[in-house]
Amino acid sequence: MSDSVVSTRIALIGNPNTGKTSLFNTLTGMRQRVGNYSGVTVEKKTGTWLLPNGNDVELIDLPGTYTLSATSLDERVAVDVISGHGLGQKAPDLVVVVVDVENLRRNLFLASQASELGVPMVIALNCWDIAEKKGLQIDSKLLEQRLGVPVVPTVAKRKSGTEELAKAVEKAIETRPMLVRPKWPEPVQKALKTLHDELITKRGEQLREGELQRLIFDRKSAVSERLQTPAAEHQAIVKATRDQLYKDGYQPDAAESTLRYRFLNPLLNDVLERQAAMKTRSKSEGIDQLLLHKFWGLVVFIGMMYVVFQSVYTWAGPMMDLIEGVVGWVQGIAADALVSTPMLQSLIADGIIGGVGAFLVFLPQILVLFFFISILEESGYMARAAFLMDKLFQWCGLNGKSFVPLLTSFACAIPGIMGARTINDNKARLITILVAPLMSCSARLPVYLLLIGAFIEPHYGPKVAGATLFAMHFVGALVAAPFAWVLNMTVNKGRKPEPFVMELPHYRVPQVKLTCHRMYESGKEFVLRAGTVIFAMTIVIWALLYFPRSIEVEEQVYADLGISKDLKTELVSTPGGAIVEAGLNETLQGAIDAAYLEQSYMGRFGKFVQPVFAPAGYDWKITVGVLASFPAREIIISTLGITYSLGGEVDEESDDLRTTLSNAKWESGPRKGEAVFNIPVALSIMVFFALCMQCGATVAVIAKELNWWWATGSFFGLTAIAWVAAVAVYQIGMLFA
Repeated sequence: MSDSVVSTRIALIGNPNTGKTSLFNTLTGMRQRVGNYSGVTVEKKTGTWLLPNGNDVELIDLPGTYTLSATSLDERVAVDVISGHGLGQKAPDLVVVVVDVENLRRNLFLASQASELGVPMVIALNCWDIAEKKGLQIDSKLLEQRLGVPVVPTVAKRKSGTEELAKAVEKAIETRPMLVRPKWPEPVQKALKTLHDELITKRGEQLREGELQRLIFDRKSAVSERLQTPAAEHQAIVKATRDQLYKDGYQPDAAESTLRYRFLNPLLNDVLERQAAMKTRSKSEGIDQLLLHKFWGLVVFIGMMYVVFQSVYTWAGPMMDLIEGVVGWVQGIAADALVSTPMLQSLIADGIIGGVGAFLVFLPQILVLFFFISILEESGYMARAAFLMDKLFQWCGLNGKSFVPLLTSFACAIPGIMGARTINDNKARLITILVAPLMSCSARLPVYLLLIGAFIEPHYGPKVAGATLFAMHFVGALVAAPFAWVLNMTVNKGRKPEPFVMELPHYRVPQVKLTCHRMYESGKEFVLRAGTVIFAMTIVIWALLYFPRSIEVEEQVYADLGISKDLKTELVSTPGGAIVEAGLNETLQGAIDAAYLEQSYMGRFGKFVQPVFAPAGYDWKITVGVLASFPAREIIISTLGITYSLGGEVDEESDDLRTTLSNAKWESGPRKGEAVFNIPVALSIMVFFALCMQCGATVAVIAKELNWWWATGSFFGLTAIAWVAAVAVYQIGMLFA
């Protein structure tokens, strides 16, 4: 349903952890669309809600927010959508405020702010069942009478109260009920009138009452950014108004909370009654005593993360193998069908099909990780983990809200970076985005498995190999901490992050349908956002690896091997010759592919920059593999397969590739004849991949979330860190080799 044909829009707004999204999913029946708001990177989730009268309305799930002060991107979107400014659509016809019964007073603070924007309203008292279990009794009819808008008790996960909510909304669309507003003291009224006269009457700004309040009460308001009045001029007006309010005895930054709660408190008299707490409450507190304990809470957290990541690799393995098999099968069919046109064959089989497979193979791991993340969030544990991590993050300029984006980045940095939008502190958000690529993503795993299997396990056994694999997943995380500290001391100039405030949600049993839906949406987001960029870059890399193409290269291979082209024809006519001819073909094709790669643009560039990587122990073949892996890091494996004449179909478990790497020798230079690979080289490569940018798609997403300056700087900065670490590991390792 397009925006042009929608006659009625309804926005859902509420504090985080009020069950707003669960209610949204229940009302829409998962009939929803996900995109981005125009001009910003914040996710736009809309769905169709069928009302009792048979009319469809568009339901908009706004980001969870405690206030409309708009200190984060999510909060700014909420303000802009409700006010109808800046996002290419009109204001909603109605707002449904989802309220947590247990935190009624604070939740109604947001409702009161939203009412100032002049939009009709309905209140949904969600989590009604939990409130009753905890001994809370609310007179919803009395509350409705005092607020002046419909108040409907709901339990989203049980679909309780949804029919009553639909009927209330249906009626409210016609009657347009408005929440009762506070009567501001005279100095505040005077300040609002001053702004109205100066900005609206004199300068023609299109502002609502609530937006004028944001200019007065917020130290830095997002409203000012879209005013037509020159910045210096309107800022001077706002400053003079705030200064006058201060002289009148009101601190602008604190006045709103004091005055709005002073208005709300009498409205809640006799509405809320707290009876004796039930046993379930003490159980909840008992669980929190364990999960939030300074020591045991960390033990539980580490154990849970171990289970999550172990499950990711165990559960996803069979599906990844299946995808690899299907991709290989399709590549074979395409190669056989296009054997007469080598360039088209390579483009389709290696470029397009291989490019699709390069990111699809990691989709199972991403789905499994997001399955667990959804369960942890729905159960209420994720907020507690964020709370637990807050103190650990504070020293390096991050806060607890950085935890979920960084955890997500272990699967793929792209959804992790986009998840940083919820961080209110812009400086903490910036640092979170810049360190997210240091988390060990799924694409790095094949590189670890190949090199550990080829060099660590044969020398030290499976236990050391397993410990090495485990350690490699956290190399990036260990570097991320001091890297974040440096960023905080430079970008933030040592400023402490804003206090971390998060409502601890109720413990809930995760809904299977919702969990699967979120897993599906996350997978789709990865394919659409990361996959498209990775695919495009893979095609570019294919072209650099394929061209230029000259028959002279192939002829030189025959000459170097001392083989006549007529030999193959002669072998077919001799007994057993066909078998020999088949093996010869395979050997020749591997040698020809390797020769073509060496002469390609990528091969030439690899040889050109190889001296830069020489201190890390890399020859030109390793260097080409590193360069070719920019679209997706695991591409280094197929590239090494080609450079060593094994073909691009090898994988991290290929015994032939492992053996070939172990036997590889330097072809020229002072080290000619020496082994290229050893344990220091293997460790150097793994460390480089652990610390460099995850992939090209990550750079593109950083550019969208921040800008291209930060994206480019991040790429070169992480590359430099990875290079320094790789060189250090190799040089130190050679002292003990």
